[in-house]
Amino acid sequence: MAFELEIPAVYVDAVLLDPTPTTPVVINRDPEPAETQVPIDAVITLDVTDLGLDGIDIAATQVFVAGVLAFSGGGFEPGFTGPGSSISNPQPDTLRITVDPLAPFESLQEVPVRIVAQTVGGASHLDTTWSFFCEDLTAPHVVGAQARELKRVRVSFDENVKQENALAVDDALNPELYVIERASVPAVSVTVVGVEPVTNSSVDVLTDIALTPSAAYQVMVIGVVDLFGNPVLAPDNRAEFVGFQPARPARRRLDLYQLLPMLNRREDQTGDLRRFLLCLQEVTELLLADVDRFTDILDPDIAPEPFVDVMLRDLGNPFPFDLSLSDKRRLLNVLVAVYREKGTGVGIRNAIRFFLGLEVDIQSYAGEALILGESLLGEDWILGASGAFSAFAFDVITPRALTTEERLRVRIIVDYMKPAHTHFRVVEPVIPELIDHLELGLSELGETWLLH
Repeated sequence: MAFELEIPAVYVDAVLLDPTPTTPVVINRDPEPAETQVPIDAVITLDVTDLGLDGIDIAATQVFVAGVLAFSGGGFEPGFTGPGSSISNPQPDTLRITVDPLAPFESLQEVPVRIVAQTVGGASHLDTTWSFFCEDLTAPHVVGAQARELKRVRVSFDENVKQENALAVDDALNPELYVIERASVPAVSVTVVGVEPVTNSSVDVLTDIALTPSAAYQVMVIGVVDLFGNPVLAPDNRAEFVGFQPARPARRRLDLYQLLPMLNRREDQTGDLRRFLLCLQEVTELLLADVDRFTDILDPDIAPEPFVDVMLRDLGNPFPFDLSLSDKRRLLNVLVAVYREKGTGVGIRNAIRFFLGLEVDIQSYAGEALILGESLLGEDWILGASGAFSAFAFDVITPRALTTEERLRVRIIVDYMKPAHTHFRVVEPVIPELIDHLELGLSELGETWLLH
């Protein structure tokens, strides 16, 4: 019976000789220098070796962990006598020291490890330090919240938080993890309906209705985790903010309560009338804010998309294409110019360039001419259109082959932009059906094979 056995192997591609004569040296450090996410209860291991013949003097060897003496003269100091602490000699010229601290390190702590040693006889000395970083076990904190718009609140954390899937139960993009509570009256109650990423440590929370301007609110975050799975915890999961106050003219003052006669205000002993008018004041302020923003709604460069769509319909947009918001804004700015160039070759080229980014050429239709006694029907001459057709026909020549969607768009654009009595065809470069590939040892460049 035959067996197939695969033996593992190690390949060394290159060996770099370090000419530094330093001795002794530290090797096999665990954790490694600059290593991150090290467990807080990690055990520190290192080897001190002599590259010469003297060996390591254990009595003169010291190890400092986080600035505290942990090993000295062959023994471990108090606080570093855990069950994993040990010393050994894996090789005659090597001293292995394992330090097991009794107390764990702190989350995100930078732990410097210093080793001081010398060879037997004191001919060579060593004093070196490296550091590693402990794992992140610190819960993220909500450091602030700010109303950016009437329906938008920015929530900021003190570190990067998970932002991957809005359906995950611990993701900062999940709207169900945010609760906005009223902290003053009168103020409307709102529900979080969406979350948008801003930076790695902040998000924008969107509400279903506008917040009461200048009212006090509090946002509470539940279950959001940082990049290492630490959830935000009370009381560091809350932040207070004030409802967004839209800009208003400096000299405008419309206080409904102050507009009442003084007699009515004096009779308001319980304050119910004032509280009722404060509710109406909120509606009035929001209405005035919409009126103040009316100029923004009319500006195609900053208007919301629904208003941009209305502007295009108002101008009679003839192009039934699905466009992005930025392309809709661009079209609004050039649509009148497109109307002016309708019926011209320049207009056709400009419209195709605008929608497809293609530089096409417009040429008069030229059928294959018939030469009596020489032309062969179906070979070097085809039966063309009548002279009347040719007089009002043209070719749209594209610089490359088009996709099905591009071809459809070109035909829609040209059909609208051309004069009504003309005809056209779209001419694309011919793509060779058969590509003569190179065959090594057989093909000859320029004879049986062409560079393509």
